[in-house]
Amino acid sequence: MTATVLPETEPERQPGWFLVLFALASAGGAVTFVPLLTVLLPQQIANLQGHEDVAALAQTTFLGAVMASLANIAVGMLSDRSRTRRPWIVAGLVLSNIMLLQIGGARSVSEIVVLVMLWQVGLNLMLAPLMAWAGDCFPDSQKGLLGGALALSPALGALAGSLVTYGGLIPPEARLPVVAGLVTVLVLPAVVLGAGRRRAGLMVAPIAPVPDTARPVSRPIIRMWAARFLVQVAEGGMFAFLLFWLRSIAPDFPENSAANIFSLVLVGAVPLSLALGYWSDRHGRPILPLAACAVLCAAGMLVMAAAGSLEMAIAGYVLFGLMAAIFLSLHSGQTLRVLPAPRHRGRDLGLFNLTNTLPAMVMPWLTVLLVPQLGYAALFVLFAVLALMSAALLATFAQSPKSPPA
Repeated sequence: MTATVLPETEPERQPGWFLVLFALASAGGAVTFVPLLTVLLPQQIANLQGHEDVAALAQTTFLGAVMASLANIAVGMLSDRSRTRRPWIVAGLVLSNIMLLQIGGARSVSEIVVLVMLWQVGLNLMLAPLMAWAGDCFPDSQKGLLGGALALSPALGALAGSLVTYGGLIPPEARLPVVAGLVTVLVLPAVVLGAGRRRAGLMVAPIAPVPDTARPVSRPIIRMWAARFLVQVAEGGMFAFLLFWLRSIAPDFPENSAANIFSLVLVGAVPLSLALGYWSDRHGRPILPLAACAVLCAAGMLVMAAAGSLEMAIAGYVLFGLMAAIFLSLHSGQTLRVLPAPRHRGRDLGLFNLTNTLPAMVMPWLTVLLVPQLGYAALFVLFAVLALMSAALLATFAQSPKSPPA
């Protein structure tokens, strides 16, 4: 029997200003990788090759995702061992910005591959301890609102991509330095002003009332991991192939319209995520909104599969995109609730980060195999099934008004 004792009262809640600064710091990660991976990196490769080189881009992003997976786990473990987070975040910010600027001056695709892999190390040197720090600071009573605030990340990432590529606003040679500057402005305030925000009660492992050998603690963790992975597969597929699918319905559909729809969905998810996160905190139902969002993700996908017009297709995507964005942000907050060992929080979050990187590795190949033979409708039906499986995994402990056991 483990006998770790919890504090008698819940740790003190964080003030609103720190919640805001933390959400902005987390958004700094998206502000660096969304513009780079969706626009600036493909353009840099095209400039070097003289044409759009899909194979070179695929190789670069695949190897970068592998490096991100390994680096996130390793850095999480290092921040656990050092029992500090903020110095690692600053070091990651510096390294990722340096690599970002170097990518802009790369002279070959092979050099870009190496620089992107090093940039992923720096990015995860920043993000892995940042998310573990959230677990050190925010009590369970704020984890829903924290998850809602994390919806700022993809929204600001999409807006940053639009900003740096809008018309002639920013010269091409200045785009990567502007991104680095934006990331710095977003990340540093939380790190500088966040001293003393860690809560001692959150550094104590919960009571385990059964023998360790039974390992029941793993059940909610495994379900949360698998539920996010299933939704991420669907979300990642739509992120990569939204424009191609819309053009299969309306061949002249402009790319900027697809980007605008994508951005509006992510921005619209922010207030909805905050509202649902606040509701889940107030009512003590942390998992129920996740299960509901997964069901609505499936509904959106089925509408898309049956779409016979552009309007119906966009309506289905908006429903799916909103629910997926809300699901992923709230899930990030509630994941911190089910991790059993504060001393391994960074490592465990690194393992959860595989739900983000593994779909990026397998999703393009799955789409290439399925769509030419069966069409996009079959792909969307598959995604709907995956989302329903996610909802089923969560529903088993979503009905309890209490927090899921850790």
